[in-house]
Amino acid sequence: MASSEQLFLEFSVKKLRQLLSRIHACLDKLDDSRIWLRESDNSNAIGNLCLHLAGNVRQWILHGVDGQPDTRARDAEFAAAGGHSRAALLSHLDSAVEQACRVLEHLPPEQLTLIIRPQNYDATVLEGIFHVVEHFAQHTGQIIYATKALTGEDLGFYRHLAGTVQPPPPPAGQETP
Repeated sequence: MASSEQLFLEFSVKKLRQLLSRIHACLDKLDDSRIWLRESDNSNAIGNLCLHLAGNVRQWILHGVDGQPDTRARDAEFAAAGGHSRAALLSHLDSAVEQACRVLEHLPPEQLTLIIRPQNYDATVLEGIFHVVEHFAQHTGQIIYATKALTGEDLGFYRHLAGTVQPPPPPAGQETP
C-alpha cells in the first residue's frame, strides 16, 4: 500500500495534468484575439493567466523543489497584451507542467518536509506543491469561466455525471408520492 506522502505526490501530478487538459479544451475553443481579451485594465486575459500559471509552476516546483534557476518575470506575465499565439501559450504551459510532473514523480517522499524559499516565502516542499496545485486550480476555474462567457458553451467536463444525482429522501414520517 502506498504511503500518504506518495498518494499526495501522485494526486498532485494527476490533478495538474487534468487541469492542464481543461485549459487545452478552453483554448481550443478560442481564437487568439479572444485569448487576449481583457474586460478592463484591472482584469487579466486568459493569455495572461496561462503565462502566470507557467511562471508559478516553474518558480515553485522547478526552482523551489528541484533547484533550477529562477528565471521568472512575474510582472511581465500580467503586462503581456498579446504576442503569444494559442499554440505558443499551450506549449509554454505544457512544458512547465510536464517538467514539474516529472520532478514530482521522482521526488522522494521524505523530501516533503524540507524547507524551500520560492518568492521569498519559507515553505515545506509539501506546502509548495499544495500551493501550486491549488493556485493552478483557481486560475483554471477562471479560464473555464471566461471561456464559457466568451462562447456560451457548456464545456462538458462533468457530462459523465448527468443523471447520477438522486433526489434527497423525503423527511422522516412523510411518504413519497
